[in-house]
Amino acid sequence: MKTPFPSLILLFLLTGCVSERAAFLPEESAKYSLENTEKFQLLDHAVQQAVSCTGLQEHLDEAGRLEVVANLRNHGREAIALQGRCVFKDAADVPTGDETPWQVLKLAAGDTEAVRYLAVNNLARKFTIMVRSVPPGSAPEKAVGLQAERRPAPF
Repeated sequence: MKTPFPSLILLFLLTGCVSERAAFLPEESAKYSLENTEKFQLLDHAVQQAVSCTGLQEHLDEAGRLEVVANLRNHGREAIALQGRCVFKDAADVPTGDETPWQVLKLAAGDTEAVRYLAVNNLARKFTIMVRSVPPGSAPEKAVGLQAERRPAPF
């Protein structure tokens, strides 16, 4: 009696796999993410699922004030509206009372944007950036008086 192995192997080789084409969305590497560290915190589940911080840059300006730039990336499949703020702290990790207001930021799917925060006084040496979803009932288009400045990511 002959075994059907050669014909089964040929059948499997010719069958192939069926799959749908999907849009390419790059995977987020944990090596370059700064989520929920001392300096960067995602405050709710929606932003934890869709947003990551791919870089933080900090330096003192000519007046001795701390300037922070955070690169925020939307790795979700839809645009997202979120709010971010920065709390500045002294060298002992005590808040200096210098907090930026919640800044509204809209990120399209796959976009990365740099958000800049500048301390008002020269006591700040540390910081924590907090990001949350836009609260229900608030109008993100009506955000005014923001201290932070948005500009395209440098990469």
